[in-house]
Amino acid sequence: MLQKFERYPLTFGPTPIEPLPRLSQALGGKVEIFAKREDCNSGLAMGGNKLRKLEYIVPDAIASGADTLVSIGGVQSNHTRMVAATAAKIGMKCRLVQEKWVPHYDAVYDRVGNILMTRLMGADSRLVEDGFDIGIRKSWEDAMQEVRDSGGVPYGIPAGASVHKYGGLGYVGFAEEVRAQEKELGFKFDYIVVCVVTGSTQAGMIVGFAADDRADRVIGIDASGTPEQTRTQVREIVDRTADLVELGRPVRDDEIVINPDYAYPAYGVPSEETNDAIRLAARTEAMITDPVYEGKSMQGMIDLVGKGFFFEGARVLYAHLGGVPAINGYSYYYKEG
Repeated sequence: MLQKFERYPLTFGPTPIEPLPRLSQALGGKVEIFAKREDCNSGLAMGGNKLRKLEYIVPDAIASGADTLVSIGGVQSNHTRMVAATAAKIGMKCRLVQEKWVPHYDAVYDRVGNILMTRLMGADSRLVEDGFDIGIRKSWEDAMQEVRDSGGVPYGIPAGASVHKYGGLGYVGFAEEVRAQEKELGFKFDYIVVCVVTGSTQAGMIVGFAADDRADRVIGIDASGTPEQTRTQVREIVDRTADLVELGRPVRDDEIVINPDYAYPAYGVPSEETNDAIRLAARTEAMITDPVYEGKSMQGMIDLVGKGFFFEGARVLYAHLGGVPAINGYSYYYKEG
């Protein structure tokens, strides 16, 4: 589905799938849980899901004649870390807007984790007081104009790379990769669980798995706290990506599955249940998840197992998208482990 698109390699190649037997047993042993380790996908600044997207965006950025990648995210944005890493790797400058998306006040929140690495890689990262929104932001457009005014040539990458025209392609590739790995494993996964906020990771998976009529088995766990806006954005990215890859059929609304039950109390703020899920994954499998994204999708998967959402004997693939550096900005929650 992706042969006609140019790709700039930023990742090691196919990411490993590992069984999680101790977590499966801790949840009653009725389903088999596996993880696809997107958090181990690259040597660039600890990697993560955004690099799959950026591999299809970089060729367009280079072809545009740009000298500066311009993007946006929260203070502890995984996406802006990956844009900074990509800019360093391809020899471009990087201008980032880091908005106050999270009502969280850990004393070192704006000096550790993702933003520390972002600045270490040479990005011009500036804090802005604006609040959370997954859409196109004026502060991002202003940053691109500042680059132009200083004589540079900006290339804009929106939050999460999601509403970029090529934002969904990387996770179409994820689906193709899973299909190839399933052949080696000798079985197909019954469900794929993935966190969703800006939308292109799940949207790409939906289009990719629609090719073998499994789109509705991609279970999105909302972490945005704005599920209607997220669903609308996922729908738009699905439609655009399906056209790009010539899927050959429209994706139905019932094939877009987003569960809104675990985003509370707010984007970027973990509940006690999120923290319990983070601890359980760490103590059974030494798999570290973060309080913004992966902790909430882990919480959702754990709760859905307990509620019997997955049929007995199901094989569930948890997509670990990365994002672990953000946990450093939440040290107070985990000072006792």
